[in-house]
Amino acid sequence: MYSETSNPNNKPKDLPQRMQSTPSIEVVDLCQRVTDSSGVLDILSRVSFTVGTGEAVAITGSSGSGKSTLLGLMAGLDVPTSGSVHLLGHDLFSLDEEARAQLRARYVGFVFQAFHLLPNLTALENVMLPLELRGEPARAAAVSMLERVGLRDRLNHYPRTLSGGEQQRVSLARAFVQRPAILFADEPTGSLDEQNGRRVTDLMFGLHEEQGTSLVLVTHDPALADRCHRELRLSGGRLLAPAALE
Repeated sequence: MYSETSNPNNKPKDLPQRMQSTPSIEVVDLCQRVTDSSGVLDILSRVSFTVGTGEAVAITGSSGSGKSTLLGLMAGLDVPTSGSVHLLGHDLFSLDEEARAQLRARYVGFVFQAFHLLPNLTALENVMLPLELRGEPARAAAVSMLERVGLRDRLNHYPRTLSGGEQQRVSLARAFVQRPAILFADEPTGSLDEQNGRRVTDLMFGLHEEQGTSLVLVTHDPALADRCHRELRLSGGRLLAPAALE
């Protein structure tokens, strides 16, 4: 069973009914099993839910509950044992790896705990890259987005010369510069101090609301989950029933 529980405190403004009824992601009976020396291990077991257009959904749970595995499957970075994921109407696992990569490049942004900036590119070049790969004009949009996240004076700095908070803001700029339909964020503030974490969080939710992006956020932080419209909590690879969250 699974829960789609609203968070009444400090959440974004309610979604219009039209947006709630239009799913950007549909997950149906998703299972992931691996076999090791001790036998078969169920990492995810019959997980089903939807994410509406423009909605922010937190995926929470203890370490090892399957959160990052679920995020990777939702993004088509891995293939499940069984079940399906429809991303913007596309059946991910009916596509080959190249087609899934093309879909992600066109419609999906990522923000990770570890930043994943290219060390030999400046902040500006890192943010320009996804647009350049799509053959689109990049420089003006990248400069504008870096200004939006407060890094106008860091355009030509390399990642090694930036603080952790600055690097994560570059990552946010890179993710949002292409105006993604969906943003997947895996512990985006996990390696930041409280002040930088709060700034990154405010920027992420601000950009999510400005662009109408569907946000799927994996986090251990209850305060971060409370910023979302709903929380889905995993335990032992299963989504908990609503009563278990009360």
